Amino acid sequence: MAASIGASRLHITGRGSLLGNLQKNFFSSRRKLGSRTVAEKLETTLNKDEIESRDERKSFYTLQEERREQAERSVLISCPPTINEKKFLKHLSRHGDINNCFFYETFGTYAVVEFSDKDCVASLKEGTRIPSSQHESTVPFKTRLLSVKTNNLGDQSKTQPSIQCLKQTPIGINDLIQKLSKEDSIDQQLYSLMEEYQLTEENIRLRFLVCSLLKDIAAAYFPECIVRPFGSSVNGFGKLGCDLDMFLDLDTISGRNLKQAGGGFSLEYQMKGMPSERAATQSVLSVIGKCVDQFGPGCVGVQKILNARCPLVRFSHQPSGFQCDLTANNRVAMKSTELLYLYGGLDGRVRAMVFGLRCWARVHGLTSAIAGAWLTNFSLTVMVIFFLQRRTPAVLPTLDRLRDLAGPPDKSVIEGNDCTFVSDFSKIKLEKNTETLEHLLQEFFEFYGNFGFSRLSIDIRKGKEQNKPESSPLHIQNPFEPTLNVSKNVNATQLERFVKLCQESAWLLQQGEVRGRGAAGDAPWGVAALLLPSVSQAAGVAGRKKRKREPASERIKSLLESLKTSKAAGSTASEGGKKKSASTKPH
Repeated sequence: MAASIGASRLHITGRGSLLGNLQKNFFSSRRKLGSRTVAEKLETTLNKDEIESRDERKSFYTLQEERREQAERSVLISCPPTINEKKFLKHLSRHGDINNCFFYETFGTYAVVEFSDKDCVASLKEGTRIPSSQHESTVPFKTRLLSVKTNNLGDQSKTQPSIQCLKQTPIGINDLIQKLSKEDSIDQQLYSLMEEYQLTEENIRLRFLVCSLLKDIAAAYFPECIVRPFGSSVNGFGKLGCDLDMFLDLDTISGRNLKQAGGGFSLEYQMKGMPSERAATQSVLSVIGKCVDQFGPGCVGVQKILNARCPLVRFSHQPSGFQCDLTANNRVAMKSTELLYLYGGLDGRVRAMVFGLRCWARVHGLTSAIAGAWLTNFSLTVMVIFFLQRRTPAVLPTLDRLRDLAGPPDKSVIEGNDCTFVSDFSKIKLEKNTETLEHLLQEFFEFYGNFGFSRLSIDIRKGKEQNKPESSPLHIQNPFEPTLNVSKNVNATQLERFVKLCQESAWLLQQGEVRGRGAAGDAPWGVAALLLPSVSQAAGVAGRKKRKREPASERIKSLLESLKTSKAAGSTASEGGKKKSASTKPH
């Protein structure tokens, strides 16, 4: 298997005794997935006063550094599926304390093992041999990706049932709809959806470990470099199975800001100049990409896409199952990641709304994993943030407000752009907005169903609409590069589909038949009904017997009238001899 080519093998001999340092309660203390009910999470999330007073909300970089250090103490081991977990951990504990271990399946069965310190990993590597090979050309490249070679396989299979592997992918849409249909409120549906789709603790650990393994390869050229994850993997909005975006950080290499030594002399490294920063980035990624391709165990399908606007190396990491993109010194993207992490941590409703709307958009083809004219997840997330800034009182502060709260350590200017904003949660005081998720979701659809996209731009820095500076159908200002439109790829057709789906979804949520769980029991309702292939078909708007409906708001009536008028206009236009309806309204 490609994933195991070149990986060192770890022998389990069964000799010796378990070191006393291995904690007896290791198995019972391991994180249990899904142990907290949606109701418990809902209660915790909605208690905003408690959230605001908590000091354990760590800043983005504090949390990233903790996870990076954790990854440096971890190894990734390919295992047979029938391995005896107890004996496996007993053998590994000879090298030191084990803090955590979990198993998962991708192209085989793997274990992530976290030790208490790096010396344990060094000890483990010293006791690991280079596998015998029939090919003398095998390169003895040592990494923290290992393989287990067990003796007495027959004894292994008789001792215990196979290990329990944690999930690494989300449930299917049909299973999700069925699960959401059993919830008692739309608020609970959104929190339940987030619980099913969000990255697990173990999956996040694995992502940092893959970055750490890649750093080991890059360190052959740049010993003090760091490979950092960014984007969905760390901003709090990542879905199980999402790609792993990484960037090679060379600015952390020491010696850049050393003060000049006394005595009249100072020393500098000799370096080779490059024509431009872009050329330097391309050269670095070209070399690292070739090294990953030639010597990176489990790294397959390596593509060096160096002429893109942001040069990158793309590959599949089979042991983890991740599709990976590696860039270099992508600092603006990291600041955007930190900003989304901050917004997502300020109010529990933010992440629930984003997860729900991203799922809704993907089901209806508004977003896609393939590059094109569709909305991106980032653009949709910015639209949610902007909407929450426009509430009265506001759910989220503007970026300008976050900049005003920043202290000297938060100062950040990247390529002439001001990327400064506060990183300390305790300095941000939110207004007391108590709207339910159900109400916010309804209002989101109404807000963008009536938004003046033809002339207005979305700007989360100011938190208010701006006059659109260009002719693109959708204009969303980049938070840190104001001259860039992050949604420039979206064409008029896709924007119109988004608006129409917002209008339909707003109208359907207003109807009693999708607002609450009905007598049918598990029949799709609420968010589950909106996730069906056609929201109109799900609600049975056409052909269903009329029933008493609750009064619609004036804005809903306007949306419905707009839909009817548009349909009437389309029907009239198809008749050659008739004039278009004069009452057609723009959307």
